[in-house]
Formats: sequence, structure tokens, C-alpha cells
Amino acid sequence: MSVRRFWASASTLVLAAVAALGIAQPASATSSATAGGYVALGDSYSSGVGAGSYLSDSGDCRRSTNAYPYLWAAANSPSSFAFVACSGATTSSVAGSQLGALNSSTGLVSVTAGGNDVGFASVMQDCVLSSEATCLSSVRSAVSQMQNSLPSGLGSLYGAIRSRAPQAHVVVLGYPRFYQLSGTCIAGLSENERAAINNASDVLNGVIAKQAANAGFTFSSVVDEFTGHELCSGTAWLHSVSIPVYNSYHPKAAGQSGGYLPAFRSAA
Repeated sequence: MSVRRFWASASTLVLAAVAALGIAQPASATSSATAGGYVALGDSYSSGVGAGSYLSDSGDCRRSTNAYPYLWAAANSPSSFAFVACSGATTSSVAGSQLGALNSSTGLVSVTAGGNDVGFASVMQDCVLSSEATCLSSVRSAVSQMQNSLPSGLGSLYGAIRSRAPQAHVVVLGYPRFYQLSGTCIAGLSENERAAINNASDVLNGVIAKQAANAGFTFSSVVDEFTGHELCSGTAWLHSVSIPVYNSYHPKAAGQSGGYLPAFRSAA
């Protein structure tokens, strides 16, 4: 049995159920949040899926006390804190179900969105369970969506955030590259597949950064923070194929505290 076939067989039950898809502060960040409060919007990368310690009232949104919004709020004591990020959220579902937490006095907002709009979970499932050709085709399709349909979804979401919270400082966070190329992994995806997935992440971050700039928001990349801690690095801050399934390809607690939190803190 080939390595790919063995790995795919071992992963089928896990990935078949993959669901679509966190020190002193600068005075500006602390004062804005203290004055108007902090609202954390977004998808699983903001809710903290994969980081454990989920709040009992968050249900399938899986909001974690190890997620960067919760860690930042605990360290900075904003006047109010609304943690509404939710696993599986898209740009449209963030706009439709999370923006009620915003108001005209909100001082600070964080958000991650876009990965689920382009079929993040389906791409990874194709890459794990199918051939290299299928994986690369799936990645190309996702990149096409990033370039063609995602900008309007992001633009609409960002416009709605600004309308609801006109005074807020809004920080848009990106996504990490998944793989260290020529790394320690001896099984699983090919280097071509890993490189294609990393490139897609770069494209996604570029699209998000451009739309954030168009909206007058601050974009903060997490790529530098995760460099050296990707999958195949030997000290990964991301889960690979995992049980429970929803952890797969999400940051561990170390990825929230060591990756997302510093990126948010530096931009807040």
C-alpha cells in the first residue's frame, strides 16, 4: 500500500466530516477599547477552534479561553468584551449574525473571515484523500474564488462593520501558511501540494489585505509569527489531521498565544 493510500485510508473517517471552517499595550489600543469596548468577530481562527478550553455557552462556535481575543481582553480589561466569532463563519454569516455586537461607541474590533468562503475544508479534504492532480485542481479553484468572488464579500462585510461601528479601530487578521517546505514530514502530501497550499494562503492574505486597506482597516499578517511553527517544522502550532475532526488545520493553543495574539497586539 502506498504512503498516500495508507494515509488517506487512516484519514477518511476524520476528514469526511470536516466542517467549514487567537505586556503592555500601546496607549491607542488600550484607550480605544477601554472607552468603547472590544468586539471579536470572525471564523474559527478567531473563535479558537483547535485551542481547547471552550466556553460552555458557545456551543458549536467553539469559542476558546485560549483564543487571541479572550487572551487580549484578559490582559487589557476593556470596558466591555463581546466574543462572537464562530466556527464555520463566512463573510456573509459574520455580517448576518455577528454584527449586532457592534455599536456606535465600539472602540476596537478584530475579525478573520474569507477562508470558508473559498472552501477551505473541501480543499484540504481533496488534498488529503485524493490524487495530487485533484488536490492541485481544487487549490486552483479556490484561488480563482479568492481573486474573483471573495473581494466583494469582504468589501460588503467591511462596509457593514464600518457602518455599525464608525468610531472603531478595526484589525483584520490573516491566515498562516500551513507547511514548512522540505520539512520533517515523511508522509502525507507531496511537496507540490504543500507549496500550492502555501501559495493559496499567500493569495488569500493578499486579497484580504487589499480589501482591508480599501476599507481603512488595519491588516495584520500572522505569517511571520507562524514561521518555524508550520506543519512539518517539528514544532507545529497547527493541528494536522486530527481527532476531533474540527481541530484539523487549526491553530493549537500555542498558535493562538504565540501567533495570533502578538499579531493582534501589535496592530491594536
